[in-house]
Amino acid sequence: MLVVVAPGQGAQTPGFLTPWLEVPGFEDRLRWLSAVSGVDLITHGTESDADTIRDTAVAQPLIVGAGLVTLLSLFPHPAEAYGKVAAGAGHSVGEITAAVGAGVINAEQAMVFVRERGKAMAIASAVTPTGMTAVLGGERDEIVAAAEKYGLTAANENGAGQIVVAGTLEQLDAFAADPPARARLRPLQVAGAFHTEHMVPAVAQLASYARSISVHDPRTRLISNADGTIVHNGREVLARLVRQVSSPVRWDLCMSTMADLGVTAMLELPPSGALTGLAKRGLPGIETLAITTPDDLPAAWDLIERHATPTHMSQAPTWRLLVAPVKGTFRLASEAVAGDKLVAGAPIGSVVNLRDEQPVLAPHGGTIVEWLVEDGDPVSPGQPIIRLHPEPVGI
Repeated sequence: MLVVVAPGQGAQTPGFLTPWLEVPGFEDRLRWLSAVSGVDLITHGTESDADTIRDTAVAQPLIVGAGLVTLLSLFPHPAEAYGKVAAGAGHSVGEITAAVGAGVINAEQAMVFVRERGKAMAIASAVTPTGMTAVLGGERDEIVAAAEKYGLTAANENGAGQIVVAGTLEQLDAFAADPPARARLRPLQVAGAFHTEHMVPAVAQLASYARSISVHDPRTRLISNADGTIVHNGREVLARLVRQVSSPVRWDLCMSTMADLGVTAMLELPPSGALTGLAKRGLPGIETLAITTPDDLPAAWDLIERHATPTHMSQAPTWRLLVAPVKGTFRLASEAVAGDKLVAGAPIGSVVNLRDEQPVLAPHGGTIVEWLVEDGDPVSPGQPIIRLHPEPVGI
């Protein structure tokens, strides 16, 4: 079972796209995405120095653009990918790349969205001097408590002994002077306290744009970095892309969901390395491949063929299925039977596990075709629960 993941800001390095320009069609596609985003991705991916590509307004479109064009090198016919990739996920801005890969939005929408995301976050970062520090080792609860003591936020919980705290530079200095036991601190070269309250102004700006973006429901399992749940509603995916700007990234929970799914292999898109590194510690035993240059493509194609698992979501129109968001026990909340109509937003039930309880709603309503599980059945992430037929839309 294969998962494809996309990295977040900070993964970029000077010149990382240079060898990719030799791949037929890569440069032309990158030039098109440059035109869409208004950011020269070719120059920044091949010639710009580290300080230039550290700029949030440059880094974010560069990372997403690189991931999108690489996906086309991996899967020249995108529809084929839905029959091979069991799940997708992205860390922070990489979730935009994953949303395109799952068919929620298209590449052009993604590049406009990430351009405005980067600009809005850069503006928010300029209000107060802020930053982020990686905390390696130590105990999770002690680290979170120590961060809160100094007003910091655990902005990224990456698993495998890595948490990133964020806040003002003064707060980070105080935290560094009184670090948690058995923890090593590494300040990150980023422009602000991403995924914290300092980014709230950017959320409002992105929310206004999101109202005009058309979406589709994912065509493969899409794991949300907010809480590790499978999200199968396109509007909810977009809403989470907006909210995540000021909300912590829980990559540890994403990896937990991958384990629940039974993932056997992970491919990481360029600029790669960080997420496969976390997987080696957090998902021991799975096969990983960080795609860094075109020389890695034959190994990637081989891994895809060996671990491909057709996803049920590609076998029928996705609007007809409601799926389990997490692993757990399904609890029925409706007595409706086949043939009954559900209104938009009607509760279907919930999935209960040791961590919490996740509701399952019918976001668009529709007529019940069949129930695919019963009350008390164990379910896995992304497992179909009910099949609905959409109501016709009047003119």
